[in-house]
Amino acid sequence: MIRFALLASTLALLAVPALAAPALTDASVRAFVAAQQDAWNAGALDRYFGAFTPEARFTDQAYVGDKPPVPYGTSTLAEARAQSRQARAKGPSREAGRIVSIRIAADGRTAQVVSRIEATVRADGRTRRLCAARGQALVLRGGRILSTGQTDTFYKCSP
Repeated sequence: MIRFALLASTLALLAVPALAAPALTDASVRAFVAAQQDAWNAGALDRYFGAFTPEARFTDQAYVGDKPPVPYGTSTLAEARAQSRQARAKGPSREAGRIVSIRIAADGRTAQVVSRIEATVRADGRTRRLCAARGQALVLRGGRILSTGQTDTFYKCSP
């Protein structure tokens, strides 16, 4: 009886890692951010916005000199989707991003990501170049990585 209990306990301990929920990793976060950029650049807005939680918020703000950022506003997921569709109807937009930091929580369920984004936006016959620091909070839900939103802090692009 003791031998059976010991065997059962050992098997249970060995099975725990297999039953544990997946965790965010540096590689999975990088792949998620790359997939976001690919969806945006392809104009696949349903795929792009499908990577956000229903309660996601999108905030735009800008640096003005050496002062704290000035917020432009915050949008819900539905508002950001509608605004993106309107903007893309005027012309294409492409982003190139570079992750500068990833902080994964100890439990592996959430992460904070900061990227540097350079965007090229064409509208009304003009091309604009925009640069921003993008902060995102990521969560692991139902085995999927999702973003709870992003804050883009625009700054003057270097030449």
